[in-house]
Amino acid sequence: MQVKKKAVLGQISDMDLRLLRVFRAVVDCGGMAAAELELNIGTSTVSRHIKDLETRLGLTLCRRGRGGFALTPEGNKIYEQTTALLAATDAFRSGVDEIHQRMGGALHVAMFDKTASNPASHIAQAIALFSRQAPDVALNLHVGTLTAIERGVLDGQYQIGIIPGHRSSDALEYAELFDETMLLYCGTAHPLFDAEPTAQPQDWEGLRAYPFAGLGYHSPNMELSQQVRLARKATGFDQEAIATLILSGQFLGFLPDHYAQSFVRAGLMRAVNAAVFRYTCQFFAIARRSPEAARATRAFQNCLTQAHNASLEEGNFPPGRPKGSEPLGGQPS
Repeated sequence: MQVKKKAVLGQISDMDLRLLRVFRAVVDCGGMAAAELELNIGTSTVSRHIKDLETRLGLTLCRRGRGGFALTPEGNKIYEQTTALLAATDAFRSGVDEIHQRMGGALHVAMFDKTASNPASHIAQAIALFSRQAPDVALNLHVGTLTAIERGVLDGQYQIGIIPGHRSSDALEYAELFDETMLLYCGTAHPLFDAEPTAQPQDWEGLRAYPFAGLGYHSPNMELSQQVRLARKATGFDQEAIATLILSGQFLGFLPDHYAQSFVRAGLMRAVNAAVFRYTCQFFAIARRSPEAARATRAFQNCLTQAHNASLEEGNFPPGRPKGSEPLGGQPS
């Protein structure tokens, strides 16, 4: 007769949730000492909580020592499950607040990098409006890649994402927020830096002779570079990486004009034939279509709409679609 094995983990208790929150903070911070300030508890206490969680789960979640902090394969899987579980508990708490017609709990908003310096972006004003309307809601602002934000909104890790439009999903709702102008830049050591305007490439075909640094995930940047067949010789995964590659003088790359201004003023970059090599990104706020958004999420949506002066009825979050980015100033050949 086969004996049925008893599950290692029985009922999940409040203590288990607390241990899991400590574990998530340790992973997000990159180690126990780094998580001390975030959790407001001592490193020894953090270590004890992680050990208690490992005992509770019957798994070794991480390695710690002179080599630094690292998750085990089992730890990676538990982290993924922890993220999903805690997102579900936050959603449940928000649902209870909804029943009581109040706004509380936590709201997680994720935004694409390098948007704060865009004069067309009024996310900060939206946050100010929201903070006055919902003082009891803990606002958590994240920065991530386009695909990570989309995935996080779909799986409930984030309630709202702010991203450049590139492709649409029937599972998401989209609201237009602001535009961003992308220009092509070179660094001081690049042969085009000191070239006279007439000596610079005049069309997309002439640009293909120069190595290009592009973003390594689906985005308007990738769509455009493939459309005009640029010679991508280096890949970055955020705007900071692209800027660093441009500064090396070995590559051309697109950056938001507002972000590149500080490098241009310092004489470290210059735009290459800005009348031709440019495109515009439309930024959208995204949210899941289902389940129905909680009260705090809807309030933040409304604050985004109000702050960006959208000509929409207050409270409406339209199911728009991202618009494709087209190069301006010349047609790709």
